[in-house]
Amino acid sequence: MDYMNEALKEAYEGINNKHGGPFGSVIVKDGKIIGRGHNRVLLKKDPTCHGEMEAIRDACVNMGTHDLSGSELYTTAEPCPMCLGAIMWANIGKVYYGCNVKDTDSIGFRDDKFYDFLNGVGNILELKENGREECVKLFEEYKKGNAERY
Repeated sequence: MDYMNEALKEAYEGINNKHGGPFGSVIVKDGKIIGRGHNRVLLKKDPTCHGEMEAIRDACVNMGTHDLSGSELYTTAEPCPMCLGAIMWANIGKVYYGCNVKDTDSIGFRDDKFYDFLNGVGNILELKENGREECVKLFEEYKKGNAERY
């Protein structure tokens, strides 16, 4: 099966229904598609509903776990920093993408601004520490319990 073609089908479904941008993804494990998603930012009015995020959510529900170790993600565009973080949290080991960040920029998306910020260039967000003492106490309480780490 051509998994990138399946990701493209997801992307076309999204743009044809005006759900969001041309971003579709599938997650594959052991030769089977376990999750599908396309950009639904406009449909859900939620900026986190990128194709990769939707596919991860779908795969986690389908597999009954938050751990997608051993899986691969196919996506129509190079994942943005948010999606990369989710991919890493989900333990997805390999990503195949079609268009790169420059291609995404050429159609009006601003992924490059996020990469610039992460590289210490640009000022699109202000981060300030606040309430650290109380939050450290919270972390200590969590540490004392025997909660499952992920």
